[in-house]
Amino acid sequence: MVFCIVTGNNLDEMDSLPECDLIVTGFGALGEVDYERELKGETEKFEEVARYSKKFSCGIFSACKTVSRGLVRKSCAVADRGKLLGISDMTHVLDGEEYKSGATLGLYKVNGYKIGLCIENDLLFPDTIKSLSLCGCNAVVALMEEVRDNIPPLLVRAYSYLYGVPVVLCAGNTAYFADISGAIATSTQRYALFEVSPQNRYHLVTTRAKGISGECKLDY
Repeated sequence: MVFCIVTGNNLDEMDSLPECDLIVTGFGALGEVDYERELKGETEKFEEVARYSKKFSCGIFSACKTVSRGLVRKSCAVADRGKLLGISDMTHVLDGEEYKSGATLGLYKVNGYKIGLCIENDLLFPDTIKSLSLCGCNAVVALMEEVRDNIPPLLVRAYSYLYGVPVVLCAGNTAYFADISGAIATSTQRYALFEVSPQNRYHLVTTRAKGISGECKLDY
């Protein structure tokens, strides 16, 4: 499975991308998308994402800001080989930010792979990646507008190691890839290719819990 992370600010920059299975674009590519204008046909940004996924015969994850009746969300449009699969939103809003939170985690079957989504603030909450890993995703796509410190790369590296799922992060003009061994790669090129080998490694973990008496009997 080959990811192509595009850090440019325009979808037109994708015209000459190499062959890959999944394309990820940052917030600059689509910009702001107004649902009402999309429905009226005044803009065709989501349709454009679908067209590019058909052109390259692959899946596309394209970050954007969506507007609905004045409410703004940080989102991601997902398409697969010509079909728009859906739009997922950031689920955690911090300290009075102007954004509206979403309600569910994004998990998509794209180009034969199960891919989880982690948008902006969601990266700060370990249960996001843990839940996606428990759902059996092959990789997680994380999206941020920019990286202001060294915390996001540290987190994706820790999550991929702890939860056994590779994480690709597109943040501003930088792309990151962390694999389950704890290694991390970084690129500031116009696009970066990262190859992911889906693996299902499991370990038997035992623990002790106080309570739940063995003498307890349930009558049905």
